[in-house]
Amino acid sequence: MTNIRNFCIIAHIDHGKSTLADRLLEVTGTVEARKMRPQFLDRLELERERGITIKMAPVRMSYSYKGTPFILNLIDTPGHSDFGYEVSRALAAVEGAILLVDVTKGIQAQTLSNFRSAQKAGLKIIGAVNKIDLNVPHMEDTIQALANLLECSPEEIFRVSGKTGAGVPELLEAVVEKFSAPKESPHNQSLIFDSLYDDHKGILAFIRNFGGTLKNTDEIFLLATESKLKLKELGYFMPELRASKEILAGEMGYIATGLKEPDLIRIGDTVSNNPKSPALHGYRVPAPVVFISFYPIGSTKFEDMKLGFAKLKLTDSALSIEPEANDALGRGVKVGFLGQLHFEIISSRLKDEFNADFITSFPSVAYRIKEGDKEYVIKQPQDFPVKPDKVFQPMIKIEILSPSEHLNAVMNLKKVFDLEILEVQNIGQNVLLEGRMPLAELIRDFDDQLKSLSQGYASFSYEITDEEEAEVEKMEIIVANDIVPALTRIIPKKDLEREARKSVEKLKDLLPKQMFAQAIQATSGGRIIARETITAMKKLLGDFGKTGGDRTRKMKLWKKQKRGKDRLKETGRVDVPIEVFREILKK
Repeated sequence: MTNIRNFCIIAHIDHGKSTLADRLLEVTGTVEARKMRPQFLDRLELERERGITIKMAPVRMSYSYKGTPFILNLIDTPGHSDFGYEVSRALAAVEGAILLVDVTKGIQAQTLSNFRSAQKAGLKIIGAVNKIDLNVPHMEDTIQALANLLECSPEEIFRVSGKTGAGVPELLEAVVEKFSAPKESPHNQSLIFDSLYDDHKGILAFIRNFGGTLKNTDEIFLLATESKLKLKELGYFMPELRASKEILAGEMGYIATGLKEPDLIRIGDTVSNNPKSPALHGYRVPAPVVFISFYPIGSTKFEDMKLGFAKLKLTDSALSIEPEANDALGRGVKVGFLGQLHFEIISSRLKDEFNADFITSFPSVAYRIKEGDKEYVIKQPQDFPVKPDKVFQPMIKIEILSPSEHLNAVMNLKKVFDLEILEVQNIGQNVLLEGRMPLAELIRDFDDQLKSLSQGYASFSYEITDEEEAEVEKMEIIVANDIVPALTRIIPKKDLEREARKSVEKLKDLLPKQMFAQAIQATSGGRIIARETITAMKKLLGDFGKTGGDRTRKMKLWKKQKRGKDRLKETGRVDVPIEVFREILKK
């Protein structure tokens, strides 16, 4: 175990973690130069398309330091705050972390958040600045700011280039010298830190072995689910999966369980070949904060979509999935996410990996409702009561890091969102704003507005803190006297009239005309907030005046048509086409 080093790379999004990992693979000879491609550890096609890491990626590297062979287990981590749970799992499986900063951008909001997480996990942290090949004039300022954060001298900050490989050999030497070797537990214990589904091998569990030896002939026990199974295979990440006879204490690897039921494997569970072994601490179960309903359309079947979500949950334990039904859209699932980007990524994976076609509801957050002595939580707008005594909404602590020259523009966010700035402090050439706002405000295009106001230079991170009483109401959309449940939303009272007007105007443009006039109404608490009317289609009866016909004949036909439309209006209903749902539910 003395010759093992387990570490991860943490950074703000787009600061070059995956590119640096590529160079580490090259320098250690883990991947041949002819086989190297950008973002080598990113397994998902979506990751390479977007240029961001979504899933943590472990890899085992062999490295010779002063003639002594070492095993380096690296985990590349995501950078976006929505995937902070992925980072927390990586931190629990390693002893050290490289805190990477893009020298052209400097310290960002998620840099600070990741640094605090690594500190809390008790890890040794090495600071490094990336992209030194660009030779930017303020490089030394960034190095000094990172040194101040780590409370070390600027000479202890490593200068590297993930593109050219400059400084990478020196960084590898520091990994061996500065990071401690893993300590062996007296018990046979391995922690599941990730998993994925393989069509041939069943569920693969990614593990960090803390004590004892796992052999490919072992019968193992999953302590949380109290399951027993015979291993089908085990091995290492090289970076492709490579079978082995055993996984030693202190090492990382995978085990092929042969299981086909996703619910049997839990992230944070303890694996052992001894059923009496105590369980490891595991992970705090992430609490979804944004809820969105998915409804299959076209050839996509409900059961296929549900199975797709179950397999995605294997690689993303932060997902929560519940079945639901809607009169207009049929059977669907309500899915809980950690944020807006998390939703966008899962939606794309559902389409790409499972060929699913679907529409989604408006995003919503969970509200706690108080009515007399009764308290309960609602996760979808349709369940919101008409006149609750009190409503409590989740609040977030938000940190916004902006260059000083864009500070005034960023402060204008307070005019658009319910944002309270609590503290302002200088960090090098940047200004850190610490604030507080409702979570519901965050999913209302906050990121786009921040990027627009700061010309793309500002960044933010956030965490759920507590809850606060909210002034919100349920807005329902009524078409031809029928409520359309899928279009129900929870709206702040101050925005109710504006959102109501916007919704009915959009529906007026989208809904096709019927044989009778359609009233489109936005209501709240029994009050009509906004209304539009789509006029009925008219049958062309010809121009009796010019052809010499009797105009009274035309009038009789019009009256007959009107009576028919009135009868149809009394008994008929308007079915909102699926295409309309697609358009109105677009962000």
